Amino acid sequence: MKTSRPVRRALLVVHVAASACWLGLTLGLLALGVTAGTTGSAVTVEASVRTMKLFADWLLIPVGLLTFLSGLVLSLGTPWGLARHRWVYTKFWLTLATLTATVLALRPGVNAAVSAVAAGGPLPDAGDVLFGPVVSLSAYVFMTVISVLKPWGLTRRGRRLRTAARGERPGAGRAPRATAGPGRAGDSVPDRTSEGVTVTE
Repeated sequence: MKTSRPVRRALLVVHVAASACWLGLTLGLLALGVTAGTTGSAVTVEASVRTMKLFADWLLIPVGLLTFLSGLVLSLGTPWGLARHRWVYTKFWLTLATLTATVLALRPGVNAAVSAVAAGGPLPDAGDVLFGPVVSLSAYVFMTVISVLKPWGLTRRGRRLRTAARGERPGAGRAPRATAGPGRAGDSVPDRTSEGVTVTE
């Protein structure tokens, strides 16, 4: 699946904006979690965990899904591919794992904290509101770094596709052909049909 340049640019803008929003939301959750876990005020604790619940219920999942889907379409619609480069493949699975952890671990932990505080009790465990944001933030920073540096080279599939693309270039591996020209009949003239061909991954 290949996309036009305007479509690729639009997808890139959407993906970068959604990723930045996801990172910002996680920073906000971490700040609220630290506040809830360190303050001595019951009112502040309740306000912090309720705000975390608002973020987790209404913002994290849509923004995370938008980041994941825009990145998936962007990789499939550009020469980078989904499984050609190790950094793209790693980022795909890490994004999927982080999104799953948000649904199955972060939100339940925040909801449990809200229920306990709303019932008049203390915050049951600061880890419920800190562990998820810390892990998510670490993953997002790591994904940002590899998106900029693009390390580790090609996957096995990427190397195979590159080799196949090079082998299919016009004139690749073709023996010189005999041509009848101004010189003697049967003079060998190199085939230059493959010159100037550029293969992009």
